[in-house]
Amino acid sequence: MMAATPAAATPAAATPAAAPPATGAIGVPLARIEAREKVTGAARYAYEHQPDEVAYATAVPATIARGRISALDAAAAMEVPGVLAVLWHATAPRLQPVADGELAVLQSGRVAYRGQFVALVVAETLEAAREAERLVAIGYEPEEHDSLLREDHPGLYAPETVNPSFPAATSDGDVEAGLRAAAVAIDKTYRTPALHNNAMEPHATVALWDGDDLTCWDSNQGAPAHRATLAQVFGLDPARVRVISPHVGGGFGSKGSPRPQLVLAALAARVVARPVKLAVTRRQMWAVTGYRTPTIQRLRLGADAEGRLTAIAHDVVEQTSTVREFAEQTAVATRMMYAAPNRSTSHRLVALDVPTPSWMRAPGECPGMFALESAVDELAIAAGIDPIELRVRNEPEVDPHSGHRFSSRGLIACLREGAERFGWAGRDPAPGVRREGCRLVGTGVAASTYPVYRRGAQAFARAEPGGGFTVGVGAADIGTGARTALTQIAADALGAGVDEVRVELGDSALPRAPVAGGSAGTASWGTAVVKACRALRERLDGEHGGVVPPDGLRADADSEQDVADQEPMARHAFGAQFAEVKVDLDTGETEVSRLLGVFGVGRIVNPRTARSQLVGGMTMGMGMALLEESVLDPQFGDYVNHDLAGYHVACNADVRDIQAHWIDEEDPHLNPMGSKGIGEIGIVGTAAAIANAVHHATGIRVRELPIRLDDLLWAEAADGS
Repeated sequence: MMAATPAAATPAAATPAAAPPATGAIGVPLARIEAREKVTGAARYAYEHQPDEVAYATAVPATIARGRISALDAAAAMEVPGVLAVLWHATAPRLQPVADGELAVLQSGRVAYRGQFVALVVAETLEAAREAERLVAIGYEPEEHDSLLREDHPGLYAPETVNPSFPAATSDGDVEAGLRAAAVAIDKTYRTPALHNNAMEPHATVALWDGDDLTCWDSNQGAPAHRATLAQVFGLDPARVRVISPHVGGGFGSKGSPRPQLVLAALAARVVARPVKLAVTRRQMWAVTGYRTPTIQRLRLGADAEGRLTAIAHDVVEQTSTVREFAEQTAVATRMMYAAPNRSTSHRLVALDVPTPSWMRAPGECPGMFALESAVDELAIAAGIDPIELRVRNEPEVDPHSGHRFSSRGLIACLREGAERFGWAGRDPAPGVRREGCRLVGTGVAASTYPVYRRGAQAFARAEPGGGFTVGVGAADIGTGARTALTQIAADALGAGVDEVRVELGDSALPRAPVAGGSAGTASWGTAVVKACRALRERLDGEHGGVVPPDGLRADADSEQDVADQEPMARHAFGAQFAEVKVDLDTGETEVSRLLGVFGVGRIVNPRTARSQLVGGMTMGMGMALLEESVLDPQFGDYVNHDLAGYHVACNADVRDIQAHWIDEEDPHLNPMGSKGIGEIGIVGTAAAIANAVHHATGIRVRELPIRLDDLLWAEAADGS
């Protein structure tokens, strides 16, 4: 039975200038609080901190994909003027074991993948360190390696869980019976390549010891979590460790967990007894900072004559490393997206001689929804039903997997609003019939979704004796505008102007907070901030009669119990992506002439920064569809295009017309702000919408990303297979 479109789902303007009037600070298109600092260079990033007598370190990567280090000769390197130390597993201090094997740097002679850090040079200048690095002679005992993912790999196994803790496999009903009973069915395989995060600011750390107290300026997505791991690695009380990261130049998930350079910088600083700087080079980022696993996804869909799904099966093959298991949750979104009586999902992994995959913007949902939404488009064509209408007919009343009711579900509203804005009505569904000169033109649609998370956090709010308020929370602003949004949230809760509020974040000395990840930052930090600010307001208005004591007045809050007390519900953001493409008949070049997204993401805290996040995600999704690919050379077990000359990302010239809009969506079951995360949903579904548009333009169905020129230069594509 089809759910009705929510009455509250009316279109809202997407541009800051047209934002509806707000009664408080939330909803105002406020410019970024730190904007002037960033454009003038006053904002200091991790590597820019300059303690006295700082030394410089460079990491030496392994040149084999598997084996052992048999010897290391550092004599020539040590003769370079200014070199202080050369460390490797035979000379480095011992570290405490932690769950993440990637952090056991210089603890063993084993080489698990090409590019793994196996030595470190420390010198008085960066130039000396780089020169000495080239003189370190390493002997290896190489072993046969295996780095190629394939669906018939004998080492495939089913993990217990997939990121973060979902069951790896699910089954409801009888999928095989549902497929046999279907009037129309498809069985297709989709592939996505390895993709690498490439934040503008590379991973970097400045480490400083003062006795047994460790301070690190580090580029990361969560200072408190990084402090906890550092304390474990070095066997310290967490109170003796401080991690500071007030400004971070992007992360996309790659800075969500500690990386080897953090541990190496601290290790080197202890050995040479002076501060040490270490930055990962752009090329080294392909090995030691995480990436999106390649996937092989089989989708089987069956539907009755009216297009209602009778069965959904989504089976995924992906890779991990031999160092640490990471299983991406690629099929999880399929479990709740559409109604069907018979459903199954599975994930299988193989541990290869490759770096460990990790989080990359919308892990799981991004590649998984490419496959699902491409398959839904193929099913709609096979059934002769408009792809929007097919999705509407399969709208569930409750979460098909958990059975929980949705806190809100704006998918149909987004599809309807997007169709109107995009001009979907009257679209000729026949592929390959619309031309503009020498180019074929096509349009496509796909749905987006991302779960709504909220994690426990702590915060304080303080009324200053000289006027104004200070709010502290161990959050991270990785370029998303978190500092600005939290200022608005605090001002709203305090009943104050945004110019009266100063937010402190990016420091593990501040109250504990979760990482900026899972599109959960604003919801998690904001809940604690609201609690602290309201408590402070009550104290000011109550026992203190509005008078601030000479030393100020502070209130603290912890939202852990608020999260624990949430009613079990299915909480998700939804969206609809529309794409128009033009494919050159002679060259196969694909231009995305229009991208339009409409999203149901609860209450918008800041329309200006929200639009920036949504447009950024959509642009990244376009890069995934047409440009991005980490190309593996199986002979060496290495990615050969490990720089921004060979690894292509979308830029201004690639984005002709891109628009992000949202519907009015009121959801009282989320957090005090009524907001949903927006950092990741923009990328979800974009690649599928573009691939679907390419099929509509050419009749060629591309099921492996990125879409290449040669994919579209076939002599004939009559059946689109």
